Order: sequence, then C-alpha cells, then structure tokens
Amino acid sequence: MTNTSHHIGFISTRFAGTDGVSLETQKWATVFERLGHECFYFAGECDRNSDQSHVTPEAFYRHPEIEKINQQAYSGSWTVTKEARAAHPEMRHLHKDFFSIYVRPPQMTRRVNELKEYLKEELYKFSYRFDLEILVIENAVTIPLNLPLGLALTEFIAETGFPTIAHHHDFHWERQRFQVNCVNDYLAAAFPPTLPSIRHVVINSVQAQQIATRYGVTSRVIPNVMDFDSPPAAPDEYTQSVRTDFGVEPGEYFFLQPTRVIQRKGIEHAVELVRRLELPAKLVISHASGDEGTDYEQRVREYAHLLDVTVRFESDQVQDERGTTKDGKKIYTLGDVYPHADMITYPSSIEGFGNAFLEAVYYRRPILVNNYSIYEVDIKPKGFRTVWFDGFISAETLKRVRQILLDPSKAQEWAETNYQLAKRHFSFTVLERRLQSTLADCLGQQI
Repeated sequence: MTNTSHHIGFISTRFAGTDGVSLETQKWATVFERLGHECFYFAGECDRNSDQSHVTPEAFYRHPEIEKINQQAYSGSWTVTKEARAAHPEMRHLHKDFFSIYVRPPQMTRRVNELKEYLKEELYKFSYRFDLEILVIENAVTIPLNLPLGLALTEFIAETGFPTIAHHHDFHWERQRFQVNCVNDYLAAAFPPTLPSIRHVVINSVQAQQIATRYGVTSRVIPNVMDFDSPPAAPDEYTQSVRTDFGVEPGEYFFLQPTRVIQRKGIEHAVELVRRLELPAKLVISHASGDEGTDYEQRVREYAHLLDVTVRFESDQVQDERGTTKDGKKIYTLGDVYPHADMITYPSSIEGFGNAFLEAVYYRRPILVNNYSIYEVDIKPKGFRTVWFDGFISAETLKRVRQILLDPSKAQEWAETNYQLAKRHFSFTVLERRLQSTLADCLGQQI
C-alpha cells in the first residue's frame, strides 16, 4: 500500500464519553493517524476537536425527534397501530382482528423521510468541508437507534459511491427490543446496507457468520483492541487512597465491576459471589446506569440488601479525567482504579466483544467471567486464564476464586500469561495490519 495520506471521515450518532463505540473509534483514529492519515468526525454529540468535527444534533440518537420516532418504531403497542389506522379512515372497512401491530403511522414515515433528506444534506456538507476520501461508519448502519441517519448514509453512499468501511458493533437482531417493530423495510434497506463500495467490519466471528447468512455479504473480523505494546504506568501517589475512598477496609477484598449498571451485565452474579465467598469483601461498581434507565440499578441495590452485601456505586468518583466532586471527593480514572482491585467481575450474559475484559488483562488483574458466547468462541480458545462460570455461580466457581485470591503468585502468573496473549491477538499492532489491509481493499490498492 502506498504511503499517501488520506482524509478519513468517521460517522456515528455520538463520539463522546466512554461507551464502546466512542472508545474503539478513538483507537482506530489513533492508528490511522500513526499511518499518516487525517481524521474528521460527524455526529450528533461530539467531544473531538471542533476544527475536525461536523456536529448535527439530529444525528444523536437521544435527540427528541429521534426518540419520538424510536418510541413509535419499537413500541410493540396497539396504540401506534390505532394511530396508523386513524390516519386512513377510508380504509376502516379493511380492518380485521387478525391485523398485526406491525403498522406504521404515515406521519412517522413523512418525518423519517424529512430528517433523512436533511441529514443527507449535512453529510454532503461534511464531505465537502473536509475534502473526505474515505468514510468509516461507526455502528450508525448497524444498530437502528437513528433510522433517518442510517437511511441518509445508505442513500449518500449509493449516490456517491464513496469508499466506505462500515464498522459494526451491535446488530438489531442481537437485541430483543428491536424484534417487534413497524420499520422492517428500513432495517432491510440500511441496517446494514449492501452496496458495492462498502467494506463490512465486525468485532467477532459470530457476527461474521450472521451477516453472511442474513445478507450474503462477506466481512472482516477486527476485534476490539488495547495498546498492549505500551504497558500502563505504575500507580502514582494520587491513587494510593482509592481503596480508602471506596470504603474498602484493611483486610477486605476489593471486587471491581467496571461496567454500566444494565441488565445484560449480570451484576447479580457478582453480588452472589461476594455473599457466598465467606471472605471479607466489598463490590465496587464504577459506572452509572447510562441510557437504559435505573430500574435494573434499583434491582441490584435491593438484591444486595437481601443478601447483606455491601455494594458501592462509585460513578461520581470514576470519570474520564481526575478532578474533584462537588462535595470535595477525589475523582479517579478507571485506569487509576484497576490496579487496586483484587479481582475484576465480568459476569455479562451478552457482549459484542468485551472491552472490560481487555482492560482487566491490560492492568494485569484476575478476572471472573461468565462464559458469554463471544468469550467462548473468540477469546477463551486463545488460552486466557480466568475463573469462568457457565451462567450460574457454582461451588467450583467459589473454590477457584478463593484459590486465586489466596495465592497472589498464581494470580500474577495468570496475569502475565493473559497480557502476552492479548499482546499477540488484541494489540494496536494487530489493528494496524488489519486496517491497512481494509483500507487498501477500499481504495483498490496493493499492500
């Protein structure tokens, strides 16, 4: 591949915060920039440099207009169907009781089309403004949380033939909430689109099989990565108060759950583990609930109370940057916290890949992991040493956790093995090789 510099445009609903898509986008951009390319960003919410960004609020999936569309699209409610029928009184005589709820109100179709045209105009402005040569779409034609944006992207690429890498993280068929809907025609057209100038990239081999089966398209597997070629810095003096600030007493074990508080993270398993270990311990959860409501967080709090387990919700004190909370407490980064944990709990039932798993390996921590499908297929066979369980905490699980906690030398041995395996399979070096190959394919170049 030639060493020509290219202008690459990243597109998503949001580039901000610590969600998986934003984090992986930053890693891709870092590697592209190392290769001499310039990166630019189109999103509804964006914390990147304003000189490199084109912000269009309607692209954000939490924009009021988009949220209203989503509520209608995925409600699975007869209310939406009644609205659709009310718009066509002349067709009332066609109504039968066996008509399904898969009916779309015509005003919703009109609004989707209006927003699609507006967003497409903004995409043209973005491409002209930064003289783009390649697009990288981050999940915006994968998970249908912004239907107008996905449709606009599909039409924009169809009209321009833009060389495009569609980086897929979460497909709609992997989430139950999208199964009942009135927008299947949109999903078929744009989530994902199958156009000749698009190269599809997925984050695990199960997705590669699914996209081939469902759409007849080939894809490349590029897993999530971390910079294992650059080990983390040793903990500094600032972080020495982490355990004290989180209420972990001397002689207590510190279990860290480094995820959002959402149902598929399976946090009940971590609570149960701490209860049944019969060792002094506290469970600390680093993130808030996020965009999926607080019902599950309340469930975790009640469950912990029933089992008499101390769970600390510390999202106020774990942020992107160090600082001080309003009441004067220290704010730590997640990287500050990891080295002080005795074990990382990762009991998810569903993950696209597993960023928190890689982070635990990066900071050389012992890991308890549920045997979720992608871990079983794409991670475990590479030889990683973890305490894993298959859907429930067994007596054997408890025995193995105790062994690793009470034998620091074994924990260190496992951590070193895991780090070297991750360096081989999930490093920036691996990402660089695969991105070079994908980019060359997009542009019709030889490597």
